[in-house]
Amino acid sequence: MATVAGSMTKKELKNITKTECPIRNTIELVGGKWTFSIIYVLLNNGTLRFKELERTIEGINTRMLVKELKMLEKNGIVNRVPYATVPPTVEYSLTSKGMELAPVLEQIKIWGKKNI
Repeated sequence: MATVAGSMTKKELKNITKTECPIRNTIELVGGKWTFSIIYVLLNNGTLRFKELERTIEGINTRMLVKELKMLEKNGIVNRVPYATVPPTVEYSLTSKGMELAPVLEQIKIWGKKNI
């Protein structure tokens, strides 16, 4: 069997677990279509209420925003703070883990400006 990437066979390469592949692991954490838009808005605006966040991200619908925010909260990137008010108020902000994505987003922004 032919080897790929050094001494690994194609079969072994195909069976890499996510803990062995940091790129795959990262994409699983932040790979949603709207994820970087949400993170970018929170980086630039700080803490926002749900409706403020929804109005800021052009093209996203409520269902998708809820889904992405739940995933980001589960992965420790976004902090969700609910308040016992009527109607209910929820604020979102980035955790320190989420703030670490700032240089990554800046590089994506630079690349995008250069290539689009």
